[in-house]
Amino acid sequence: MPSSVAPGLRERGEVRRPTGVALLLHGGRSRSHEPATRANLTYVRMVPFARDLAWHGRKHGLLAAQLSYRYRGWNDGDPVEDTHWALDRLRERHGELPVVLVGHSMGGRTALHAAADPHVLGVCALAPWTEPGEPVAQLAGKSLLIAHGDRERWTDPRLSYDYAVRAKAVTSDVCRFEVHGDGHAMLRRAGEWTRLVRSFVLGRLDYEPMPAWIANAVHEPSPRGLRVPLSLKGAAGMNRSPE
Repeated sequence: MPSSVAPGLRERGEVRRPTGVALLLHGGRSRSHEPATRANLTYVRMVPFARDLAWHGRKHGLLAAQLSYRYRGWNDGDPVEDTHWALDRLRERHGELPVVLVGHSMGGRTALHAAADPHVLGVCALAPWTEPGEPVAQLAGKSLLIAHGDRERWTDPRLSYDYAVRAKAVTSDVCRFEVHGDGHAMLRRAGEWTRLVRSFVLGRLDYEPMPAWIANAVHEPSPRGLRVPLSLKGAAGMNRSPE
């Protein structure tokens, strides 16, 4: 990776012998070569997800890792290159493990593109930035969960719905949730977003049974399974890691 700016990879929690990986990918801008840092709010917003996964997944051997890109912008797919770098580093450290990618906004777009990696089993895309005609072939044989708020002002929920419809043509394991009353920052119903991510990751890695509300959404025909209102009562009070 020829660049004077390097990406960063932080592993959360202490897992001696990891059996699976959740790689968290933060958001960004359409174009910017300003270096990304862990102080950026886009990175900080993913910290609660990483901590929650590390806390609830450690008994299973789940390794939660956060990637910090070289640059804040998508540019010409820079964060996808950084994600492949991170996946290579994780393999060097821990061997070939199954991976679930969790991305928010630009990180959602990044996760969708990086799903071509053969060890990626699934993608959890939160308020993803998607463009018309984005590729879906790389999702063949993978699981895809998309969630989008209905008060979104930064990324277009209609485009994530269109993406989910097209993804259904290459993989049957697709569902999409609509988070009513929440926007791009995922703050009004933060606990439910967190539980959604945890449930999908632990289920896709076969650590726990996939919850019925996700499995049912997958098996619903379009468009019902792609416009499922998220309703997880009590999720905000779920325990998180004290890290």
